[in-house]
Amino acid sequence: MNEIAFDLEHQPSYASLILNLQANQTVLVEAGAMAAMDSHIQMKSKMRGGLMKSLGRMLGGESLFLSEFTAVGKPGQLYLSPGVPGDVQHYYLKGDGRCLIVQSGGFVACSPTVEIDTQFQGLRGFFSGESLFMVRASGKGDIWFSSYGAILEIPIEQEYVVDTGYIVAFEDTLDYSVEMIAGLSFRGLMTGIFGGEGLVCRFRGQGKLWIQSREIFSLINFLNPFRPTRSSD
Repeated sequence: MNEIAFDLEHQPSYASLILNLQANQTVLVEAGAMAAMDSHIQMKSKMRGGLMKSLGRMLGGESLFLSEFTAVGKPGQLYLSPGVPGDVQHYYLKGDGRCLIVQSGGFVACSPTVEIDTQFQGLRGFFSGESLFMVRASGKGDIWFSSYGAILEIPIEQEYVVDTGYIVAFEDTLDYSVEMIAGLSFRGLMTGIFGGEGLVCRFRGQGKLWIQSREIFSLINFLNPFRPTRSSD
């Protein structure tokens, strides 16, 4: 189900989102995501929800301002490209009270009827090594989010375990706790250190979870030995 017609191209490595706006239809977009558009589409930058909510979105890894695009008078196409090479996923909020939680920096675009806020992760976010804040989407309408690498959708019925660096989004019907890969114990700590794994999230409940096929910090660690360094001579 969707209200705004769209197409996804070049998935999953370099996904681009094409929004086919109807006459006078509006969409909210993360600042800097617009790649191209028809000339009659108008753009405005807004601190949606006021200063405090805008600052909250910044804590969640998003921009202070959201860009509002409107196809004035006739249909038009809007091309969006996330900043990180990877995939884009669509989700429809039904307005039934269910919310979507998205990783920091993962928001791409949404219907103007969707409320974008932040959710504080508390100690779970601190100990997982991820952001203390995540994006929380509520209301009714379309939302698109992105990842580094391909996005895999996993329906959860009871429990599921995911490395903290691979979480993209999940429905708020799921709860989770952070723990070592082999449990909170000395043996689990040794397994994490020598096995190359660390903290994981154990999801519980019923709902959908989206994970990414790659983890950007692993890429950074791989590239680090190759970066140029200044000689001491």
